[in-house]
Amino acid sequence: MKRIDFLTLAESLVNYGRRAGADQVEVAIGRGTEFSVRVRKGQIEHLVEAGALSMGARVIVGQRVASTSSSDLSRATLERLIAGAVARARLVHADPFAGLPEKEELSVDIAALRLSDPEVARMPAEEKIRLALKTEELCLADPRVANSYGASCETHVGEFFIANSLGVRGWYEATSIALGVYLQAGSGDDLVEEGWYESRRHLADLPPPEMVAQKALMRLIRLIGPRKVPTQNVPVVFEPEVTGQLLGLLYACVNGGAIYQRQSFLVDKLGQEVASRQVRVVDEGLIPGAPGTRPFDGEGVPTRTTVVIENGLLRSYLLDTYSARKLGMRSTGNASGPTNLYLAPGPHSPEDIIASVDKGLLVTSTMGSGFNPVSGDFSRGAFGLWIEGGEVVYPVAEVTISGNLGRMLEGIEMVGNDLELRRSVIGPTVKIGELTVAGS
Repeated sequence: MKRIDFLTLAESLVNYGRRAGADQVEVAIGRGTEFSVRVRKGQIEHLVEAGALSMGARVIVGQRVASTSSSDLSRATLERLIAGAVARARLVHADPFAGLPEKEELSVDIAALRLSDPEVARMPAEEKIRLALKTEELCLADPRVANSYGASCETHVGEFFIANSLGVRGWYEATSIALGVYLQAGSGDDLVEEGWYESRRHLADLPPPEMVAQKALMRLIRLIGPRKVPTQNVPVVFEPEVTGQLLGLLYACVNGGAIYQRQSFLVDKLGQEVASRQVRVVDEGLIPGAPGTRPFDGEGVPTRTTVVIENGLLRSYLLDTYSARKLGMRSTGNASGPTNLYLAPGPHSPEDIIASVDKGLLVTSTMGSGFNPVSGDFSRGAFGLWIEGGEVVYPVAEVTISGNLGRMLEGIEMVGNDLELRRSVIGPTVKIGELTVAGS
């Protein structure tokens, strides 16, 4: 089926739903192919290539809502499902906030967003396997590597179509390719694990295996021979990926669902100071080629630039249509979650930030999920490097960092200039004035 046929199918199902008795109808269709290969010690352990095709529909009858979905896109099946959804909608309680988003004109040039690359779709499986094998081979050639958890190469080619009864009509295609490796080093009780992966929308932008392997080795080898440190309150520096994890926790506290359900410590804080004045957090959905870029969200609402925090003040939540109506606001085009959510870069180099720390911890990765969005309390296992006299002196292990997200945002003293949009949620290096590092 051609692209235009999927869009025509979505529109015709919208019309069918209206004839079946729905006041409003939204139909979304997605199709795509995924390829994934993981190699370990020179052998292919896992290889999957799969196609996916799905339809999701939402029908609204007198502010009563029902949904349906199917991977069978035969006309008879889809009409039966939509008719069933219309019948079910009449059984549920009316929700005064239910309804489709009002149509907003899409003004962006989708081609200019650089969402897709035909070279990713044309890339042969043999070449993806070769990239994974080469990446792992380069790493295993280093005698300090004790074990490999595998190298992988993954691609995704997808298309998304949406139409609704208020006139929304659109589609776009997107691609991605990722290459990574995860390794182990050390011996006895001092084993350490680390890795690295790169992901891009365009094949030509993907770093070669040599660069991926070099980055993975650098991240691993610096952790060999870790020491324990006593429990203490010290300045903590987050590397960019860890700052991204911090922003992921922030998203859990500024998304509309958490706000209207009052499950966030940032409820009723719009306009208030919630972070250091050096903090500017932005959700920017239209950055060409960036990993989280898309022209519109899952409801067809155009994505945009939303400043969440500026000069430390909470400026906006990230909302879909329903949560926006519950809160008396407008959708920010985040029905599909954050787009490119980042902490804007500051003036400091990572080296200057480390040099500013007399005694503290550089966190390179964390593990666990200890976070309470209602209170903001945070606790996670951490790996990193100990800093003394402004220099990294040795790796540390078996530590836990704990604090409160609100106080962590307020305690950001320095923001790095090393922001790179290699993940959809990311930031630069940051220094937090004080956190509890729990060790031996």
